[in-house]
Amino acid sequence: MVKKWWHDKVAYQIYPKSFYDSNGDGIGDIPGIISKLDYLHDLGVDILWLSPCYQSPLADQGYDISDYYNIDPRFGTMADMECLIAEAKKRSMYILMDLVVNHCSDEHEWFRKACEDPEGKYGGFFYLRDKKEGVLPTNWRSYFGGPVWDDLPGTDKQYLHVFHKKQPDLNWENPELREEVYKNINWWLDKGLGGFRIDAIINIKKPQPMRSYPPDREDGLCSIGNMLQEARNVGEFLGEMRDRTFKKYDAFSVGEVFNEKPDEIPDFIGDNGYFSSMFDFNETIFGSSQKGWYDAAPITPDDYKNCCFASQAKVGDIGFLSNIIENHDEPRGVSRYIPKGDCCDESKKMLAALNFMLRGIPFIYQGQELGMENLPISSIDEVDDISTHDEYRVALAAGLSPEEALKAVSAYSRDNARSPMQWSDEPNAGFTTGTPWLKVNPNYTAINAAAQTGNEDSVYSFYRKLIALRKDPAYKETIVYGALEPLWQDRHNLMAYYRKGNPTLLVVGNYQGDEQEIVLPAAYKKVLLNNYKDIAENQERITLHGYQVLILEM
Repeated sequence: MVKKWWHDKVAYQIYPKSFYDSNGDGIGDIPGIISKLDYLHDLGVDILWLSPCYQSPLADQGYDISDYYNIDPRFGTMADMECLIAEAKKRSMYILMDLVVNHCSDEHEWFRKACEDPEGKYGGFFYLRDKKEGVLPTNWRSYFGGPVWDDLPGTDKQYLHVFHKKQPDLNWENPELREEVYKNINWWLDKGLGGFRIDAIINIKKPQPMRSYPPDREDGLCSIGNMLQEARNVGEFLGEMRDRTFKKYDAFSVGEVFNEKPDEIPDFIGDNGYFSSMFDFNETIFGSSQKGWYDAAPITPDDYKNCCFASQAKVGDIGFLSNIIENHDEPRGVSRYIPKGDCCDESKKMLAALNFMLRGIPFIYQGQELGMENLPISSIDEVDDISTHDEYRVALAAGLSPEEALKAVSAYSRDNARSPMQWSDEPNAGFTTGTPWLKVNPNYTAINAAAQTGNEDSVYSFYRKLIALRKDPAYKETIVYGALEPLWQDRHNLMAYYRKGNPTLLVVGNYQGDEQEIVLPAAYKKVLLNNYKDIAENQERITLHGYQVLILEM
């Protein structure tokens, strides 16, 4: 493997709207991020990924971009963004922005011009079809529910949107459109960005010609996954984008990639892959159902372990995964992956270590380092997330009571991760002096950065130690490049694996509240990290406390 500058880095995702509000308007902003750079530097992170802060009507919280060359005034100015890039560079940190180019906003200049002249240049930037009364061009269901086709305003045509109706899909088959995308990417890289996280990128390739598939719900529509399964040759676009943009700047790129086929992994993240890395979503998609969130199966500790190991085996030493516990589209990991009733500092630290020590690039989502938990939701009227509203309707239509439907969707709502960052026990968790745009989790008085940063036993301090261990010259080569080899894979509620190298490390976590005994295959030299103050051992036997995790030098 060709070694790259990003291989040994630790990344941190910021959701700007919920990170820190500098001016009291209830919305997080770029000056707020700048003011917290020292906090992030002290934690030890190197790469900061910002969810979209481009100009946007926020129909999908910024993933609907109306101007790729401007910062939305809610978040600040271009001068603020340039200042953030410069201040991060002073601290040897890199800024990533979101690259959202499967679709734009219906308020983008391109779409407005397409409405004015569907047969003209900008009509060709979108997927337009003649409107036929009572018949849709295809029966695909959008990610947010309902058909993917809507009327093009002022015309006799319809346009495709695989997400929200205010997010028209861009036609990547059109070389003129691709040129505009590459021009924008390079414009930002010239400003000093370290790279991009690439949003929903597999969707840019639609099977041609488009066709309908058998419906899978009573709405007569089918899952958008059918389209993705049939799409071929997305690599033609991705390879071109890499060569025209990222490769020229040695920029870091991480793809939001679903539905990749095993034989395509070298193409995506090999030495000359389309991207530097791609996220591992194996754990996040486990238990999902075509019927909807209400029918999803909960993930058990053994499921979580097997998902992680399957991803690691699939990728091997081909390239680097980006490993996540949560992100802006997922519920809080501690609420999802730790059995109900067992959420505590010890179990949160165990989950952190088991994920962080996997081979790949660790991504921390804001508040994860504090052990932030899911948001209690008492009414659907409190919910902002559009996908949660759609899934609530789906659950009601399936016969669930309003109470049952709310409980089902609350567990997966994107609002869980988007609630304001918990900085202190001051009003609104210290996030804003105004009224926060989204409800603050009431547990902020107990879970907040101010209480944890000075506490050696806190979840925050444990993350800080994990990052320091990854960067320790004595262990860095093993942690970054060493092979991962599972151990005791069939043991119930135990997750253990070697990181092979010189030295070799053993990571072992007791994924349950009850004690569990292990017999080490060989003696260990040193305990590098332990979420308890002791180890209960009798010669080669170790009795692990509930949710105890150990990182041992063998």
